[in-house]
Parts: sequence; structure tokens; C-alpha cells
Amino acid sequence: MKALYGSQNPTSASDVIEGRLIAIALRTLSLGVNVALDFGLWSRAERWALRAAGTEVGADVQLWHAPVTREQQHERNAARLAHDPHSTWPMSDAELERWTAQFEAPTAGELDGSDPIPPPPDGFASWSDWIVWRWPARIADTDQRAPQVDIA
Repeated sequence: MKALYGSQNPTSASDVIEGRLIAIALRTLSLGVNVALDFGLWSRAERWALRAAGTEVGADVQLWHAPVTREQQHERNAARLAHDPHSTWPMSDAELERWTAQFEAPTAGELDGSDPIPPPPDGFASWSDWIVWRWPARIADTDQRAPQVDIA
């Protein structure tokens, strides 16, 4: 991101880049090659969507979670900034705390694969549709990210 956007950190650009990487990952999985994603796993909906997409292309999807303490998060943030400040953005303690609070830790059933994948959220016909909404293919698509919900 920093190589592309310098001092800016546009969320919409990050979503598009992640969407492109997910498309590459799914194509790679469909060819029988293992893939590891370390983004897009903050919420259960994101994990369900990626699990559904991987399963759809014939992959055996596994979720791995390595919990870290807040102290470790702060240490890693400081180390990134100290070792390579040009490749990352500074994060305040308040930002780190806010983002940590947004993370939905995986359940035991998510980790062992026993939790069934639920239907996609209202307004989406499939998890694939939700993925296109969550990780749009183009920056222009980020202006129209509200789901289309039929009201009867």
C-alpha cells in the first residue's frame, strides 16, 4: 500500500488490493496449490465468506489463529516503525485499541471447521456476492457499497 499511495492510506484502495489478492488466491486454489491469506479475517462474516469461496473452488479450508496480547501488538507496532518506517504507517495506541476491539475472535467451531457456514447476510444472494461487495474490484465500486435489499 505504501509503495502505491505514499503517505496516504485510503481504505477503499486497501479493499480493492485485498479483493485482487483474493481473486488470485481463489484461482490458485482451483489449480490445487495451497494458499495462505493473512487479511480479511477480522469478522466472522469475512471468514465465512472466504471459507465458502475456498470450498466452492474445491479447497480444504483451514483457519489458524495465533492470539497475541495487547503488549505484543504494541511491541510489534513499535518494531515495524523502528525497522522500516517507510513501509508502514504509524498507529497510535488509541487506533490500535479501537482496531483490536473490532476483531471478532474465531470460535472453536470455526477453528476446527465444525461450524456450518451460514447463509450470507440479508441482501446478498451468495457469499460470492458479499465478497464482491466487501472487496470491490475497482476503486469506483467503493462508492456503491451499500447492499441492495428487497423490501416487500
